[in-house]
Amino acid sequence: MKSPHLYDTLRRFCLGSFAVFHGEDLPFAFEEHAPSFYEYRPLVKSFIEGQAERLRVREDVQAALDDLAREPAARMYVDPYRGILVPLLVRVAEGCGGFDWDDSAFNRAYEEMEARVFGDGHTYGAVAPLVGISCGATIELGNGVRVRAAATGEFAALWPESAGLLPRDFGREVDRLCVLELERRVDDEVPDAAGELADAITAIRLATAAPVAAGPVLFERLDWQPFGIRPVLPIAATPPPGEPTRLDAFRAGVAARLIPQLAVADEDARFGDALDRWELSLFQDDPFRSEQLRHALDAALGEGDGTWAAAMRAAALLGETGEERTALVDSFREPTADLVRRLLVAMLLHGDRRRLLRELDGALLGLRVGRSRVRELRAS
Repeated sequence: MKSPHLYDTLRRFCLGSFAVFHGEDLPFAFEEHAPSFYEYRPLVKSFIEGQAERLRVREDVQAALDDLAREPAARMYVDPYRGILVPLLVRVAEGCGGFDWDDSAFNRAYEEMEARVFGDGHTYGAVAPLVGISCGATIELGNGVRVRAAATGEFAALWPESAGLLPRDFGREVDRLCVLELERRVDDEVPDAAGELADAITAIRLATAAPVAAGPVLFERLDWQPFGIRPVLPIAATPPPGEPTRLDAFRAGVAARLIPQLAVADEDARFGDALDRWELSLFQDDPFRSEQLRHALDAALGEGDGTWAAAMRAAALLGETGEERTALVDSFREPTADLVRRLLVAMLLHGDRRRLLRELDGALLGLRVGRSRVRELRAS
């Protein structure tokens, strides 16, 4: 036992809760296991979770929360009442088969709680509904981020309140059957799941041109217990117009390469502005969309020389032949979202915008090094 004082406090909390619920009618599930063998199973978990707010104002609850606040290992939990106390009470009541107290049931549940809260490391997960795209199998995007098919009832099992928080027709339409998930081992701080999933959405939009979005909320768990529900960043949670598509292995590989490269935007304000303007243009109509895309082009490759110079550099980057580059220069006079998307993907895969500018200017001037490096980039 790591904390005898906490053991006493949490035992009093559970005893007090049992006293509140003792004698109340528990809902039951009627299950048939074999011919002539039936079981009435008390639905303890759903009952306690539905009645938990009745207990929150009690003194023994506040004492338990105060003691948990003094435990460094418990500070990871945003809401220790829902993350620690309620699951502990559920385990004790399930072990007792209701609200007739059994010390051995509490001791087993407390040991499980200590192993989970005070153990070495935790398993953190965040999952958000995904719309606008489909996939045939689980697709790993790196660093614990993946796209996979949603399991039947997975949200309702841990988050009963999820029914009103899922996208319309989620689980029924072909482009609304997947989730975006982050799963990672953590020690003392949970990741910024909202930010990381938003980056994944941006990378998938860049790689596929799909009208993909996640959310509107993400569901967090810690050690496979409910941990919280948070909003997804608005730009990632809003589906842009377009036709749903399939995330195949090739485009998933491109998205996986793009996700870590998006950190470049944090260090390069102009490149970050180009990415933001392109993504915002997906939700706008002309003339605002065209204006956003021209600004995105200028921010990406203009470098103070204007959109004409940016168009020349973009054509040198994306065009293989003189004819292709000439056509691209004309196209970049009124750039489309897809054309700017292709440009941003190529720049992200390069990884160093300022170096790329020098190489493209060298290629335009006929320098061999510049041409060689641009051909290498196209091949990648």
